[in-house]
Amino acid sequence: MANILIVEARFYDHLNDLLLQGARAAIEAAGHTHETVTVPGALEIPGAVALAAERYDAFVGLGVVIRGETYHFEIVAGESARGLMALSMDGLAIGNGILTVENEAQALTRARPTEKDKGGEAAKAALAMLDLRERLGG
Repeated sequence: MANILIVEARFYDHLNDLLLQGARAAIEAAGHTHETVTVPGALEIPGAVALAAERYDAFVGLGVVIRGETYHFEIVAGESARGLMALSMDGLAIGNGILTVENEAQALTRARPTEKDKGGEAAKAALAMLDLRERLGG
């Protein structure tokens, strides 16, 4: 049984609740345990994963970034993904569930466990990478 850390950027409570619901259900269905920590924004998710790297078997990053009127969207979307990718290249099992969308309607469709369930998909990706790491002797 693996212990998974869910790191959430809780900027949009109602959307994060849906992402968390999906992620937790997927982890529990696979027979694993989980804990959740909250960070200020999506840019802080990779840092939190790095801080906890020695204490958990796998990680799920959850958050929502909705395009606004400034370039900030591109920075947050790109750099949070880059940070998680760098950590995964270092051997951490990570599922990226940070939604980067144009509007709230797109976010709702992707976050709802009854629709695209991106929280659940991110958790399943983390578990798949954990399994792969174990099979490859990492």
